[in-house]
Amino acid sequence: MEQILFGLTTIIVGVFGCAAWFWGTNFLLDAALPARGPNAARNITRAGLIRPWLFLGPALLALGLYLVYPVFESIWRSLHDSAGENWVGLSNYTWLFSDPKFQESILNNLVWLLVVPSLSTFFGLIAAQVTDRIRWGNLAKSLIFMPMAISFVGAGVIWKFVYDFRAEGRDQIGLLNAIVQALGGDPQTWLSIPFWNNFFLMAVLIWIQTGFAMVILSAALRGIPEETVEAAILDGANPWQLFFRIKVPQIWGTIAVVWTTITITVLKVFDIVFVMTNGQWGSQVLANFMYDWMFRGTPDYGRGSAIAIVIMALVTPIMVWNIRNARREMQ
Repeated sequence: MEQILFGLTTIIVGVFGCAAWFWGTNFLLDAALPARGPNAARNITRAGLIRPWLFLGPALLALGLYLVYPVFESIWRSLHDSAGENWVGLSNYTWLFSDPKFQESILNNLVWLLVVPSLSTFFGLIAAQVTDRIRWGNLAKSLIFMPMAISFVGAGVIWKFVYDFRAEGRDQIGLLNAIVQALGGDPQTWLSIPFWNNFFLMAVLIWIQTGFAMVILSAALRGIPEETVEAAILDGANPWQLFFRIKVPQIWGTIAVVWTTITITVLKVFDIVFVMTNGQWGSQVLANFMYDWMFRGTPDYGRGSAIAIVIMALVTPIMVWNIRNARREMQ
């Protein structure tokens, strides 16, 4: 009950606080630069230049406080020791690139980058095309999109039960092992099999992101001019040619945006690995590696911050390209 009251209070304070800010700042601006009198024209011009910043002010403050400041603080901490007191220069980065666990994390993240965006985008594209052609397509889209409503932690818990293993002689409650056992095979501890366990973890993120890709690509497919499709049909194009040679090339920009968006998500993946394996058995990734150094055992803020900077350095160029490509698509 207390959490509900706290949530409602937060919403009410936030909404009325925004309304009070915008009304109050505009009132003060109009009082300081009245639109009447001998200087009316100049006051209107000045007010027009100032007013947008009144609306942007809270957002810029929040971005500065929760985004810009942490970046500079992380860079500063990455150049200091574990307690953040003594300057160590690039020592944390020197350690980082020679650490076997970091190398494992980089390799695993690379595999994730090759597999998850490509399969999520591919399955999303196929689902978008198929569900637009069947009678119960909207229901199918809802079911495919539903995992997007589940948190990564929740999805990790669900799939951990799918991969669950019980000792010999006990009934297998894990779906995968139950199927294997029913087919005459031996149950496996899927999440502790080095290298291959990474693919079992990737399946969770593909399951979640396919719905996102489907929704975006479905909208793009519906935006293709009907005249183009009809002309291709009249020219004798079969369904495969129509899809791969007519439709896909026209939505390639949207496919690239979806691909890069999922790529950014993959570079930051943490929750799934943390819940299901905690980076054990060769499944470590950068974000979980950062968490281990930052919050587990004796915290080492220097090394944890260095890993965070590496993640940011990997994400930023892709994010910038994604924004530019999205803007190009909107023009």
